[in-house]
Amino acid sequence: MENILYSGTSIDEGYKEIEASIEENKESRESNPLDKEKDERIRWFSQWFKEKPTLKDSLLHVYTWRMSGGKTCFLGDANTLIVKPDLFAEVIDYIKRHFPTLERFTIYGRTKSAAKMDIDDLKVFKAAGLNRVHFGIESGSDKVLKFMKKGETAKDHIEGCLKTKEAGISPSVYIMPGLGGATFSFEHAYETSRVLSMSKPDYVRIRTLEIFPGTPLMKAKESGEFFEAEEEQIVKEIRIIVENTEAETIIVSDSATNLLDVNGKLPDDRKRMLFQIDAYLNLPGRAKLEFSLSSRINSFIGQYGGITEDIYRLLIPYLDRDGLNYSAMSDDELAHITRYIRSRLMP
Repeated sequence: MENILYSGTSIDEGYKEIEASIEENKESRESNPLDKEKDERIRWFSQWFKEKPTLKDSLLHVYTWRMSGGKTCFLGDANTLIVKPDLFAEVIDYIKRHFPTLERFTIYGRTKSAAKMDIDDLKVFKAAGLNRVHFGIESGSDKVLKFMKKGETAKDHIEGCLKTKEAGISPSVYIMPGLGGATFSFEHAYETSRVLSMSKPDYVRIRTLEIFPGTPLMKAKESGEFFEAEEEQIVKEIRIIVENTEAETIIVSDSATNLLDVNGKLPDDRKRMLFQIDAYLNLPGRAKLEFSLSSRINSFIGQYGGITEDIYRLLIPYLDRDGLNYSAMSDDELAHITRYIRSRLMP
């Protein structure tokens, strides 16, 4: 079998060449002083990724994509809407000719870029084959957006989504409960629900805030400029958004950072989702702690396929024949283990 990527080179030979190249650069990467300065959490995440996938990795990736139907294509990263419409159409046409099974194309974009675009340019994107744009709006509060240096406003979010829909492209937005911290928690939630009601995205994806080391937000937290919202307060934010968003949209909780799997269609499933949220909020304090740990363990297993040795060492003192004995843990121990597992979940 010939390698379709390197003319005149077999797959095995190409695999060996790439492996050799990786080994040549391994020493310089390992001696990089920046790697030694990485926070423990960053080092944890880094071990699950490969800087340079092998040819075998790449072929497995393509094989998996084909086995799943080979019908979807996600293009680029960041803000693909800055690409000139004619170039985008040319790229899509090239991809379609080489991968004729493709039926759906999606991209990331910024609402500010969409709001500034001529509607005819957006229609070129649509005519080329673009089906959906994912916008990270994060918040509908201008105060929160300004503090986070988002570079966009609530008005941008509304106009960008509406113009995208007008062009026939489906807008999918990401919101971030917790981003307003304790100080702007309620404003963040109510203003986000207002923006969602006015922008009417087809999908709303929930991504609960996780603060990473070395970021400006972590520095703001450490200096006392930003006060992180408690988990229960974040759930209350989600409740406000579900209760007050007046739009036909689909709520999707597809991130390991989320405590609750709140999924459903608005307005049809509003009561069911609120019932699920209230079931958690009505739990006694101790039961909330146990629920949180159970939820994070399940998220970890779902994300990584099992429990890693470090987490197993934390849990083993509380394991018995029936599983995890929560009653043997103090409140502080429950909170500590939960925080540790959360620090290992990829958003």
